[in-house]
Amino acid sequence: MTVRTRPQTRLKRRRRVRAKISGTPERPRISVFRSNRGIAAQLVDDIAGHTLAAVTWTEEPLRGKAPMEQAAEAGKLLAERAQAAGISSAVFDRGGYQYHGRVKAFAEGVREGGLTV
Repeated sequence: MTVRTRPQTRLKRRRRVRAKISGTPERPRISVFRSNRGIAAQLVDDIAGHTLAAVTWTEEPLRGKAPMEQAAEAGKLLAERAQAAGISSAVFDRGGYQYHGRVKAFAEGVREGGLTV
């Protein structure tokens, strides 16, 4: 019997999700990464293989905030940068994480920022 670690099971879920969704220039994919220290995300055009906008927890407006507040602010900041790049809608890729807690707060922050997810 094979014993899978938490990162291995997350990778398996991540690949299953990625097999079903893809980002286009008109509707890019929001790729989320969550660690114990913070959250990071980027808008990805999978056809061209380019990152259109990104946000990370190490940026000045997000440092030193509580994790849930940080995730919501990061979502708003990414939505603002997406609109500056001319993007109004996106596909959400939770990256193998549960749609719960900070990932959910991030997605709601993106929606509050004006991006259709």
